[in-house]
Amino acid sequence: MFNILIGGAAGQGIDTTVSILEKAFKRSGYFVYTLRDFMSRIRGGHNFMIIRFGNDVITSHSSKLDGLIALNEETVDLHRDKLKEDGFILCDSSLKGNFDAIRIAMSEKAKDLGNPRVTGSISVGAILKIFGVNLDNIDDIMKAYIKKDYLEINQEAARFGYDSVDTKYPHTGGRFKDHMLINGNQALALGAIAAGLKFYSAYPMSPSTSIMEYLSRHGVLAGVVMEQAEDEIAAINMSIGASYAGVRAMTATSGGGFSLMVEALGLSGMTEIPVVIANVQRPGPATGLPTRTEQGDLKFAIHAAQGEFPRMVIALRNHTDAFYQTARAFHIADKYQIPVILLSDQYLGDSTSTVQMYDMSEIISRAPIVSTEEDSDYLRYRITDDGISPRRIPGKGNYFVTADSDEHDEYGSITESANVRRNMVDKRMRKLDGLIEELEEPEYIGEADCDILLVGWGSTYGPIKEAVKTLNAENENKYGALVFGDIYPLPTRLLTEKAGKVKMIINIEQNATGQLAGLIRETTGIQCSSSILKYDGRQISGEEIVDRLKNI
Repeated sequence: MFNILIGGAAGQGIDTTVSILEKAFKRSGYFVYTLRDFMSRIRGGHNFMIIRFGNDVITSHSSKLDGLIALNEETVDLHRDKLKEDGFILCDSSLKGNFDAIRIAMSEKAKDLGNPRVTGSISVGAILKIFGVNLDNIDDIMKAYIKKDYLEINQEAARFGYDSVDTKYPHTGGRFKDHMLINGNQALALGAIAAGLKFYSAYPMSPSTSIMEYLSRHGVLAGVVMEQAEDEIAAINMSIGASYAGVRAMTATSGGGFSLMVEALGLSGMTEIPVVIANVQRPGPATGLPTRTEQGDLKFAIHAAQGEFPRMVIALRNHTDAFYQTARAFHIADKYQIPVILLSDQYLGDSTSTVQMYDMSEIISRAPIVSTEEDSDYLRYRITDDGISPRRIPGKGNYFVTADSDEHDEYGSITESANVRRNMVDKRMRKLDGLIEELEEPEYIGEADCDILLVGWGSTYGPIKEAVKTLNAENENKYGALVFGDIYPLPTRLLTEKAGKVKMIINIEQNATGQLAGLIRETTGIQCSSSILKYDGRQISGEEIVDRLKNI
């Protein structure tokens, strides 16, 4: 398994360079996992990305580097100490500094070719040669990322880089050629399309924007109407309106935008109009760190909007989970006529991973929207044993389909009756009884009988999985982990079963207050022994979990 970092200033074309490289590694048969670390500015500042690739499945990033590809001197200064003992530095021959490196005349060649930005393509060719990957696919890959006018000089630049170095590591890939490469936001968007998404409305907000970009490019093939709203309030209200009209609808944002959506979230709960909302988290409060990662919105998502009404919160754990759980979210929203909130984050949304081709047969069939019941006296909010009332599409048939944000009776007419109010609250809350039956238990990782249990949720899945593997290979104590996807309502069977048999429960989260630990304590009374918390905007790695556990 190899791990290389490509770094430089914002504006130097690092994202394009990495996109071409990871695609070339994947096509050669390697499993690829890429971490993206952006500054929140268009030019200036330090950006870097880490490509991890090899012949085994990779679930997380690593900071231990086999290679450092430096497009500026700052990259060497910041990351040189992460190089393994036999690691290499690849850089332009003009870079100053007292360090051993593979130096190529990138700037000089770029000047000859007439474009300073082709240095990235030179480094692509050199890196592929160092890792024994041939250039068979490079021309085809570059067509997807480079404009036609600049394609030929970039292809020439890649060949120059390839011819300028020697192979250091023989190529051994081949297992994963028939897999695909995708980032978390793209996986989420594909899951929505697979579920039958027909209307998507959003306002651009990092790190959720690439969902909208993906749907605007590819959604038209699936009949998806994509609307860029004037703000997040309009976006969620449009989505609720589209759902009321009978189509599957969704919106996505980050924490600041989700804050603006809160009143409309309550509207969905009161009118019992299903909607799916994705919150791709970033550090807050306020603007926070727009291009970084955090898990600070868990309790906010659970309690957002005034009053009490049923909802479901699902945390996406990885690039496969993002596809299937998004599709499942639409099924649950329609079946129970509730809002479903998907929690992702910048780490998952922007990172790229090799995944097996998604299986459409695994997608849950669509819950029926329209009641087939023949009823001359249609009651949109009929009191039912399971809390789910018959739903019809307005304009179809001789039925008046009401929707009102005020409390209402079974017809949907506004009321202030205490008795009706109590009955309606009870009706809506009875949906939770069925919803609890739908819950999926957290995934268990590690030894069947463990001494120390780690708990986490969402994108900590990959780092925790890697940490458990390392810990069980190095320690007498046996480690296991529960990583939650369904998180509200909280499934408790496995947690309760494991908690009674272990010495310690250690909570691992990307926030400052241990929000999952608090939810576990509130729901079950189980107290975590300790927490490993990270909230600096950077994702915890499996290596860091192992190191920090040594201090507990």
